[in-house]
Amino acid sequence: MRLFFRYLRSKAGLLGLLLLCAATIAFSLYLFGVSTAAVWYPLALCTLFCVIFLICDFSIVQEKHKALEPLKKLTADLLDELPGATAVPEADYREIIESLCAQQRAFSEQAAKDYRGMVDYYTVWAHQIKTPIASMRLALQNEDSPHSRRLQTELSRIEQYVSMVLTFLRLDSDSTDYVIREYALDAIVRGAVRKLAGSFIDKKLKLEYESLNTTVLTDEKWLSFVVEQVLSNAVKYTQTGSIRIFTEAGNTLCISDTGIGIAPEDLPRIFENGYTGFNGREDKRASGIGLYLCKRICDNLGHSIRAESELGKGTTVRICFPKPQM
Repeated sequence: MRLFFRYLRSKAGLLGLLLLCAATIAFSLYLFGVSTAAVWYPLALCTLFCVIFLICDFSIVQEKHKALEPLKKLTADLLDELPGATAVPEADYREIIESLCAQQRAFSEQAAKDYRGMVDYYTVWAHQIKTPIASMRLALQNEDSPHSRRLQTELSRIEQYVSMVLTFLRLDSDSTDYVIREYALDAIVRGAVRKLAGSFIDKKLKLEYESLNTTVLTDEKWLSFVVEQVLSNAVKYTQTGSIRIFTEAGNTLCISDTGIGIAPEDLPRIFENGYTGFNGREDKRASGIGLYLCKRICDNLGHSIRAESELGKGTTVRICFPKPQM
């Protein structure tokens, strides 16, 4: 019914012209003394013909509307064929749409090509920069001093930043390297703790680790990145005290620290891209993408991540692993 009223509005000018012509003819015949019956009879026939024409024309419009309705949900790449045009404006609109679709395809292909080139470049760069990092780490292994441990900590931080770059690029890639299966959560978390052992020692932080006797359905590499990032933030913003790692309800990993905490106005936005908040403004090195990447990865893996914090008392990050069917 809505389509019919839209159709009548589109034909309002034509209908008005027909009514004006009919009224003019009827009035002229009346002035010449033609009988009323002789006037109304042709007007009734003309009205009947107009109604029949409108019904037929509306049925054609309705069929086109039904053909175009599914196309509204398609992207420009899938609009290969449009219904045939029966009027000059329709043909013009069709040519415009086809031209825009062609431009869209060309733009998408060029953007995809540029993106692949950028990913390839940074992938090669990441692999190349790992060579001098490994060389420096080997050189520092022969020396055990506060200075060497500090340098090893900084090297670990550089490696983490390189990993963040690759993760940021791969998240929007057309292809992924997810390997989803059941993993022992304890092994993944212990690996992340070992990487940050130097930071724990340098800051003299106590680690309260409860055995994580559970398996989770996830991807080991991507989840390891999330755990490392959360642990790194806990160490970074905890000057004294401890960091506790435990599970709740069997399927929720909790990483709790006694650090500076997060301001209440910042807490709802910590997973936004580029948002650093008050803590980030205090720490000039904060990029604001670490937790954003964690949230994106957890969403892709079907996990959930949330944070609770109290300013000046610490933060607890919870990563929940639902147990879907394999």
